[in-house]
Parts: sequence; C-alpha cells; structure tokens
Amino acid sequence: MFALVDANSFYCSAEQVFRPDWRGKPIIVLSNNDGCIVAANRQAKELGVPKFSPYFEIKGFCQNKGVIACSSNYELYADLSMKMMNIIGRFAPEQHVYSIDESFLSFKQCYPAITCLRSHGQLIRRAVWKETRLPVCVGMGSTLTLAKAANHAAKKLPGYQGVCVIDNEQERIAILQSMNVDDVWGIGRRISKKLALLNIKNAFQLANMPSALARKQFSIEIERTVRELNGQVCKQWDEARADKQQIFSTRSVGERIVDFDGLLQALSKHVAIAAVKARKQGSLCKKMMLFASSSPFDEHPASFKVLVPFTCPTHCTHELTNAMSEAAPKLFRAGVRYYKIGVGLIELSSEKHTQYDLFNKPKAKPALMEALDGINQRYGNDTLFLAAQGIEQKWAMRRELLSPQYTTDWNCIPRIKC
Repeated sequence: MFALVDANSFYCSAEQVFRPDWRGKPIIVLSNNDGCIVAANRQAKELGVPKFSPYFEIKGFCQNKGVIACSSNYELYADLSMKMMNIIGRFAPEQHVYSIDESFLSFKQCYPAITCLRSHGQLIRRAVWKETRLPVCVGMGSTLTLAKAANHAAKKLPGYQGVCVIDNEQERIAILQSMNVDDVWGIGRRISKKLALLNIKNAFQLANMPSALARKQFSIEIERTVRELNGQVCKQWDEARADKQQIFSTRSVGERIVDFDGLLQALSKHVAIAAVKARKQGSLCKKMMLFASSSPFDEHPASFKVLVPFTCPTHCTHELTNAMSEAAPKLFRAGVRYYKIGVGLIELSSEKHTQYDLFNKPKAKPALMEALDGINQRYGNDTLFLAAQGIEQKWAMRRELLSPQYTTDWNCIPRIKC
C-alpha cells in the first residue's frame, strides 16, 4: 500500500500558522512582484476569487469581500514544508517528497503490522496539525495513482474526514466514478479533451479502457495510468533523481533597472543562486548564459544575451561572478529599462568525473564555497554574500504584502504574551 499526504492550500495554510485570527477566513497568495494570484484557499474560491488572474484587476473586489492578500513568503513556506515532511516520514519506512506540499509513503513489508490504515491516516493528520498547525489530507491505495485518487476523494468528497483508503473494489469503483478524467494523476487538459472524444469523461471509464488501446492512441505513460487505476503497480518514485542538465535563475525586478551598477548587482545575485544549486547537485559549469531584457509590453522591447565559456568547469560563485562582470557590459544599453534578468548554467558536468585541462589551473575555491554555504544554510540565505550583489537592492522583488518570516529571521520570532 502507498499513501499520499497533501497539505490543504499549502501557501494559504502556512500564512495562517502564526496568525490564528486568520483561520477560517479567505486568503490569497500572490506571485513574484505581487503580480498574479497563485494560491487561494477554499473560502476565497467560494467567494469567486479567480486563480491566476492579475491582482490589480480584482484588488477592489478582494478588499470589499474581506479577502486577505499576502505576498509569497518563500522562506516561511520552505521551512514549514521541511518540518511537515519530517513529521510525515515518521509514519512509514519509506518516504518520497514529491513537492513542497506532497509526500508519498510506502508501507511495503509493514502493512500487515498496521491494523487499521484509516486510523493510521488520522494519526498522521493529527501529528502534522499538532506540531505544525498545517491541515493535511491522506489518501491510500495499492498503487501511486490510486493513492492520488484517494487523496482527491479525501479532499473533495464528503464523509471521509480527510482520510480515504481504497482497499476494496467497491471503494475503488465509487471513487473513480466520482472523479473527472482530468483529475487523474498524469492526465492533463490536452489529453482529457482527446479522451472526451472517445466518450471517456471520468476516471472509471479511463480504467476500463483497454491498456493496449491506451498505448496505441496516446503513450506508454497513459497505459501505465490505466493499469495503475486497476490496481497494477507500474509506477515507482525515483530513488535517485537525475541531475539537471541546465540550471537557471531568473526573475522580473520590482523596480526597473536603468543603470549599469543595478544590472551588475542583479546579475551577481542570480549567479550566486545558480551556483548554490550547482554545488548542491555536485555539478560544474562549462558555459554560462547571461540575459537581460525590458518588458515585452514596452513600446520598444529590447533583449540581450551573452554566453561565457570556461576553460575549467566551475561552480565557484567567486569565479562565476568575475566572469559575469567582464561580460556584463555587452548586455547594457543606455536608455533601456530592464525588467527581467537571468543567469543560466549550461553544459553541466559531474564534479566527480570532470576532466581538467592540463595547461590551465582551476580557479575555484572549494573550501571557501563550503564555508559560505555552511554559514548561509545555518543562519539564513545571504548571511554572507559577495559585495557585487549590493547592499540596497532597489531592484529586488516587490513584496509589499509580505508577512513576517517567523521561523527563519531572528527579528520575526513571534512574541507571546502570557
């Protein structure tokens, strides 16, 4: 048996953890620079708040309806997610963190020892709520896809109280008949439209589709989905995910950049972010891409790009920043109001199996980078950083509705009055 534990409206629920007065109220979370609505809890959706719409268009509507709007507090979400996953992992011998708010559990070889899976699911819910104040739902099934379907039922269908277990044929049929086909894991809108032409509109009809036909008409992945809906294990989570072949850090700025120093600072910031990602997966960069552009909606949009090769592959922030500083003048044009800045590390190679140049000595400083990463991991991002990033980053992402970073910033630790 497998289980999928999923937080309910995770971003919105995370905002409510340290604000009990917000619980039960409509909440939305905005994207970078407070642009679009990326998360909305059940109360907000019931009021008719459309997800992914620009916030400025419905700001007045939200204020009239009493909807609480928050900027994306990534630091808070990441820390609460880590705590939640650690708690969930205590309830099974094998765990796979699928996303920031979803985690699979495997009860292989221990399922007979669990006398009641439903009670076990309720224990998971209570433990997560008690220790993090995050509401979660638990779905269990004999395959990963059925566990996903059970989690959908635990969230959407009445009577399950947050825990659904598909452990018999009657339960499987009833839940699949109540699910739209586009709610099935791995079935997107494009595929669901094609399935509708075959008169397949719910998950049970998809499960009854001949597996050979599913492969012929669509792909082997759809065939696996059909088999999994019938209880045949075909999908396994990856024990070791493949390393990324490219690493990018890109973001629109909160305030347009019009001077070279601002552009240099923004590029330095993204170089540092990309370099940390490369070191985490043990990859070295053979070529770096720098790009900067104005908004595509400007009267005269402009975009610039430059490639920087390295004789010796590196993931050293210091070396990458020096190379960026030499190439940055090629991106700057007076009069351009830069809106989007980014850095890409491409042509990555494994740190363990890199062939260095006989006549060029590596300039990387691994001991320095290890110390830098260790301090930032312990005391928070940008505790130490290169001065090239600047102190007052006027171009930084706009987050005017940002809630306190209660668990990662000493200045934001909640104060309790007894």
